[in-house]
Amino acid sequence: MTLKGKIVFITGASAGIGAATALAFAAEGARLLLAARRADKLAQVASIALEGGAEAVHCIGLDVRNREAVAQAFAVLPAEWAAIDILVNNAGLSRGLDKLYQGKIEDWEEMLDTNVKGLLYVTRAVVPGMVERGRGHVVNLGSTAGELTYPGGAVYCASKAAERAINDGLRQDVLGTPIRVTTVDPGMVETDFSLVRFHGDAERAAKVYKGVKPLTAEDVADAILWAVSRPQHVNIARIQLTPVQQANSLLFHREP
Repeated sequence: MTLKGKIVFITGASAGIGAATALAFAAEGARLLLAARRADKLAQVASIALEGGAEAVHCIGLDVRNREAVAQAFAVLPAEWAAIDILVNNAGLSRGLDKLYQGKIEDWEEMLDTNVKGLLYVTRAVVPGMVERGRGHVVNLGSTAGELTYPGGAVYCASKAAERAINDGLRQDVLGTPIRVTTVDPGMVETDFSLVRFHGDAERAAKVYKGVKPLTAEDVADAILWAVSRPQHVNIARIQLTPVQQANSLLFHREP
C-alpha cells in the first residue's frame, strides 16, 4: 500500500521513536501531523521531515494528558488535515524504578495520565472520523513490559498492559469496518526513555544499556511502517521486537 499523501498523525513526535517514525513516513511522501509538548524540538523534526520527502508537515504543541487541550487541538485543526489516515499513539514515558510501596505518586499519575488516559483521549478524538470515512489505521506503542512485569516497574508495566487491552478492545469494536488496529511492542530501545525514567540521571540511564546492543528508534519505526503498508485486507494485530540479547522484560544476556 502506498503511503504517499496519506495524513499520518504521530504523538510524542519530538524525539525518540516518534521522531524516527515521522522521518520514516516522510521518506514515503506522507503528510505529517506531528504533536508533542516540546515545540522547539518538534519544529526541528518537522524541518528534517520536509527535507526528507514529506509532502507537508503541520505541528501541534500538545500535552495528551490534557483532555481539553486534545479536544481543542482537533476543534481548530485546519480542514485539509482533518481526514487522518494513520494514527500513531506514541506519546508515553516511564518514571522511577521504585518498589511499589515506596513509589512516588506523582510519577504514577504522570505515567497513567500519559500512557493510558492520553492514549484514550487521542483515540477518541481521531477514530470516529476514520469510521465515518471508512478508512484508517491505528498503531499503538506498547512494550514487552505489558506482557511481563519486572521489579520496580509495576505501574509502568500496568500502563502498558492497559495499552494492550485497549488496543485489542478497539480492534474488536471496529470489527465490521475497514479500520485496522495494531500494537507494536518493543523491548529495550535506546532513546531518552531511561533518562526520562531517572529524571535526567545520565549515569544511571547509561547503565541500563550496558553490555547489550539495544534496538534503535529506527528499528521500531521500520516495524510500524511495515505494519501500515500491508495490503488493506491484512491487519497486523501485534508486533513484538527485542534485541537478540533480550528474551523478555526480565531476561537479558549482557556482555562483559
